[in-house]
Amino acid sequence: MSDPGWFDTGARVAVLTAEPIGKPLDYRAPEGGCFPGAFVEVPLGPRKVLGVVWGPGAGDFDAAKLRSVIRVFDVAPMREELRDFLVRMADYTMTGLPQVLRLATRAPGLGDPPGLRKIYRLGGDAPARMTDARTRVLDVLRDHGGAGFHLGELAHLAGVTTQVVKGLAKTGAVIEAEVPRDLPFARLDPNLPGKALSDAQAQAADALRASAGGYSTTLLKGVTGSGKTEVYLEAVAHCLAQGRQALVLLPEIALSSEFLARVEARFGARPGEWHSGVTQSERRRLWKACGAGEVQLVVGARSALFLPFRDLGLIVVDEEHDGSYKQEEGVLYNARDMAVLRASLASAQVVLASATPSLESWANAQAGKYHRLDLGARFGTAEMPDMGAIDMREEALEAGSWIGPTLVSEVTQRIAAGQQSMLFLNRRGYAPVTICRACGHQIACDHCDARMVEHRFLKRLVCHQCGETKPIPTKCPSCEVEGKLAPVGPGVERLAEEVTRRFPDARLSVLSSDLFGSARALKEAIVDIANGGADIIIGTQIVAKGHNFPKLTLVGVIDADLGLQGSDLRAAEKTFQLMRQVAGRAGRAEEKGIALLQTFQPEHPVIRAILGGDEEAFWAQEAAARQAQGVPPYGRMAGIILSGPDLQPLFDIGSQLARNDAALRRVGAQVFGPAPAPIARVRGRHRVRMLIKAEKGAPLQAALKGWLKGLRLPNNARIAVDIDPQSFL
Repeated sequence: MSDPGWFDTGARVAVLTAEPIGKPLDYRAPEGGCFPGAFVEVPLGPRKVLGVVWGPGAGDFDAAKLRSVIRVFDVAPMREELRDFLVRMADYTMTGLPQVLRLATRAPGLGDPPGLRKIYRLGGDAPARMTDARTRVLDVLRDHGGAGFHLGELAHLAGVTTQVVKGLAKTGAVIEAEVPRDLPFARLDPNLPGKALSDAQAQAADALRASAGGYSTTLLKGVTGSGKTEVYLEAVAHCLAQGRQALVLLPEIALSSEFLARVEARFGARPGEWHSGVTQSERRRLWKACGAGEVQLVVGARSALFLPFRDLGLIVVDEEHDGSYKQEEGVLYNARDMAVLRASLASAQVVLASATPSLESWANAQAGKYHRLDLGARFGTAEMPDMGAIDMREEALEAGSWIGPTLVSEVTQRIAAGQQSMLFLNRRGYAPVTICRACGHQIACDHCDARMVEHRFLKRLVCHQCGETKPIPTKCPSCEVEGKLAPVGPGVERLAEEVTRRFPDARLSVLSSDLFGSARALKEAIVDIANGGADIIIGTQIVAKGHNFPKLTLVGVIDADLGLQGSDLRAAEKTFQLMRQVAGRAGRAEEKGIALLQTFQPEHPVIRAILGGDEEAFWAQEAAARQAQGVPPYGRMAGIILSGPDLQPLFDIGSQLARNDAALRRVGAQVFGPAPAPIARVRGRHRVRMLIKAEKGAPLQAALKGWLKGLRLPNNARIAVDIDPQSFL
């Protein structure tokens, strides 16, 4: 799109809002005029809503009935690059443009006038009288490291009334203060010296600097502990030195605190942060600063990709293979792929960093679409861990136990040597299934077709699909017999129970996302482990990402076969990535480490590939298999998800679509389904899936639009199109 430049007072302008209307609406420009990309407030029915001036009006509405833009917000306009990105993303993901715009306007209070604001922050005095409500308020303030909150926001986060906060302010435990509405961000100094680099790191950093200045994408592949972060921070320094802005995406909020400390040590100040743990006032401050070019570096979750940068020069996608970059609700997009799209429109550089890259990125590098840099050795004296399999068919495993004798012996040796061991099981909670031994009933969620997971630490049953919880019952809800409910299978909590029994004198730490109420609490646990505060660490996949435990020399995977079950076309890839990432936690300091996989299938090709360590051979083999099947990244797929309160109408719609598939057949696409989704009911809504498969170069989106054109759904039914699906649940 090209900017016309300026709209005079009364001119017809098109304004796009995030409301589900489907297209921009015509308005009259306000007194004084407005410009393309301006953030404005417009009337919509009886409401006033936020919108963006998208261009000249369409002219298809009676000029006499046009309503006027109410006001133009005093913020930097949305640049043409970002508007173009949103349009292309909407087309690619087959999502309504207003829904995509909502991702780029998640900043509260844009219209608030400048000036002072009243905030509440932690004080130095302890109240004479403590209550549960007061404790919650103080915990929220401590968890956010001294950040200030609006009165209502603090009360909401703590689950108390505003009077509780005001009462604490009278005691001095909470300070009420007037502060400037938006404090400036501290300047980062790209000229400060970084850490000393190895020869391989220095060469990689030089290569990244050489490819800066325009669009390029580089896959930075390095074994765990090879120092990828220090390499791409040199690319950040180069970007900042050129006066451009940089964005680093992280897959988990839990990684942000450790990473932010590294950035501060490198550049002398903290970057901007954008993730769910940031307060509303900080989100508004950062959003405005991005548009004004006043923040140089942002570290954030996938949604940071939609910030209104004035001059974006670099996007780093750390752990680019991570599945959490795929948004699975609302707008269905992969932040890794959209980062490449946005960078191409902004003439920016992309660095995709991973020890175990996605097959898509590996294939793009093989095809020459991406540059590739390799770091093949760990930094300094650290060596990669040895890998081994424990054949569980030959282990004398006790009933109700999951740690075999071989692994028990290895852990015992580490405890005696003053070293740490990690036991990995990618399953939260105590047990995945609770069954009645009297009638066989399995306790399921009332709203989903999923078994409820026992979380004994929380004393609750939890549905991992919708989040529904209920107390752990003492009698079977089906036959009402007392004392016959039994947990089946292990989760990390049950594993912790076994570790406590086997190693009663060992210090144990359990790392699982559901056991920590805040990122700060998780950070404290990780720091304590790194300082030697635990002998045995039990964790889910959260332990596989970026943590450095110097005393950890043994990693034991309890069920290496877990990810190989099911029909996911990426099962081998995901298992390979996860096992290699987990194994990489061992031996990152002076002592060499070992990773042992408990498996009932030691001869499985994926298990053999993990143990063999020839990653290129694994990717080549996996690529050949995908290519033979014509599936991503050597073919195209789209998932169609029909949902509604009743099952039969969904099958009727799916069957009608499957019969009328001429638009898809014209581009060589095939339709599979309809079929019940593996988890066929979520939050009370039934789900039916269809799968579309096409050749790599097929114009799939255009064919899908033609196929779905004119489809009429019942009011209570929904259809979602998932281009490049990652999950098939």
